[in-house]
Amino acid sequence: MTGAVRARLASKNMHKLAELRAALPDWELELLEAVSFPAEEGETYLDNALVKARFGRAALSAGEAHVLGEDSGLEVEALGGGPGIHSNRWAAGEDHVDRLLAALEGIEGEGRRARYVCELVDLSPAGVELRGTGVLEGRVATERRGNEGFGYDPVFVPAGETRTVAELGDAWKSRNSHRARAAQELSAAVEERAG
Repeated sequence: MTGAVRARLASKNMHKLAELRAALPDWELELLEAVSFPAEEGETYLDNALVKARFGRAALSAGEAHVLGEDSGLEVEALGGGPGIHSNRWAAGEDHVDRLLAALEGIEGEGRRARYVCELVDLSPAGVELRGTGVLEGRVATERRGNEGFGYDPVFVPAGETRTVAELGDAWKSRNSHRARAAQELSAAVEERAG
């Protein structure tokens, strides 16, 4: 593809913006300016990502830029796949990592298996819809470790690693996270369509 893809992320989350910028170095990515965004009321990550992308597409002038909608979450074996799509709101005022650790207290082995999931949707200026999905398998540690990343990163240990994502750091995360994997898949789809 010739030239950078100009895009707006339909989110207020600066952490997600920074991670996606690192994962999409050939994109000119900024946050979509909006006072509020639609509620995440879908039944799947894809539902929520689509609502955000469509909201952003409607808010921008035709031809102005691509719009990205993103939704992601943590699915834990012992919690029946929860908190899942409710990951961001699950703690209801509590610290979400503390709540997760409390929910898993006394649980060992397979029950601590977990995965991060991300759905990323792109709506082009012409309204063409493409998507990328990313999954990062791992497990939930028994205590917080590390100080990089955000969200559940201080307690998420990726498969094949002994350190948490927060210990592995932002540079590792920008190449290997669920969000990075979704971005790589989406970027490939955008390039294929443009080619």
